[in-house]
Amino acid sequence: MQSDDVRRKYLEFFKERGHVVIPSSSLLPKDDPTTLLTGSGMQPLIPYLMGKEHEKGTRLVDSQKCFRAEDIDEVGDNRHTTFFEMLGNWSLGDYFKQEQLTWFFQFLTDVVGIDPRRLYVTAYIGAEKYGIPRDDESVEIWKKLFTEKGIEAEAVELLNNENGADKGMQGGKIFYYDANKNWWSRKGRPEDMPAGEIGGPDSEVFYEFTNVEHDESFGKNCHPNCDCGRFLEIGNSVFMEYIKNEDGTFSPLPQKNVDFGGGLERITAASIDKNDVFATDLFTPIMEKVEELKPGLNDAVKRVFADHLRGATFLIADGVRPSNKEEGYILRRILRRVIAYQIAHDVHPDLFIEVIPLISDKFKNIYPEVGNSDEIVAVMEEEKQKFKTALNKGLNELSKYEKLTPADAFHLYESYGLPFELTKEFAPKDVAVDISRKDFERELDKHREM
Repeated sequence: MQSDDVRRKYLEFFKERGHVVIPSSSLLPKDDPTTLLTGSGMQPLIPYLMGKEHEKGTRLVDSQKCFRAEDIDEVGDNRHTTFFEMLGNWSLGDYFKQEQLTWFFQFLTDVVGIDPRRLYVTAYIGAEKYGIPRDDESVEIWKKLFTEKGIEAEAVELLNNENGADKGMQGGKIFYYDANKNWWSRKGRPEDMPAGEIGGPDSEVFYEFTNVEHDESFGKNCHPNCDCGRFLEIGNSVFMEYIKNEDGTFSPLPQKNVDFGGGLERITAASIDKNDVFATDLFTPIMEKVEELKPGLNDAVKRVFADHLRGATFLIADGVRPSNKEEGYILRRILRRVIAYQIAHDVHPDLFIEVIPLISDKFKNIYPEVGNSDEIVAVMEEEKQKFKTALNKGLNELSKYEKLTPADAFHLYESYGLPFELTKEFAPKDVAVDISRKDFERELDKHREM
């Protein structure tokens, strides 16, 4: 299925079930100083999940633009992206587990057409010390849904990935995990939550790629949360039903909410049975154009171009401009990585001119703000001119080192604008580089203190 069809059918499906379609919020969060960029569908809805009344009612649905900077270093494999679309639906004190799990299962199997035998699900194992029970309610719902499709659904307990190496699949379709995998709050696990924070168990859905062999370097046996590539998470239903008390205990929320998020890219990949989000129509035109501009590039490099140019397009369209701080630094970081790759791999100089209109045409009917491709290209080209001279000088300086220290990495950044990630990527093979981002950031903090 094409991505436009997945997005449209998802919104229609939940509209038919009483949901109001709300527009995507900007990538620049409004009235939220806790984060630089919108990184999830629920982020703009936090006040309403906390109890504020929403003007559109208690059932909402959307496709939200998201950007997660923490995944920048992972881009190049078959599943990580910085920018993505999160399909989301919410119940603000209305329906709960029965409706949510049933509807998402129906959407995947009856609308998208995914074989239910390829789906695996997870649930929260509970935390006795906090008085939070095992989520048997979700498990019973899942068992019934699978049974209705003629599939026996055994439940298996897996506390974490390590236990998965011992137990593996064992014929299960439903898997209990601990708070490392199946608990959601803005601060993470129950023990990390401050008093007054809300959270709850979640139930994730994974798609199995049967043509992918398990890689035992990720554990002896495979299971849904294994990172070997056999499974891809395609949706997560969060049941916000608890609030943390001052004494560290948990109490039920008077208003129980549902917060669902499913990656459009991942659901589309599952719909065509491709264990590579870059093989979907969201990326293939960009990948093909890059190949046309520079034949023979490996897939990892093409994925970096495709993801970073798409992410930069949406950031610029929402008003972000390259700078040395906050969200402007994130934009500068991904643009400069693209420029460095472009120079290093001798890619055609018209990369921005050729690729950005493709992205604009693909998304402008859904997100009109990306329609002005000329302005977006102009911002990118200006940054390219600023960076090219400094980059060449920086790479020349980098070649002089035999070993790089955190102070050296900071010097290259301060003097030549060479981002930490590029220093590591483009250091000559005979140069010893053993520096973490924390090491680099300590040097940055010293400079700020001065």
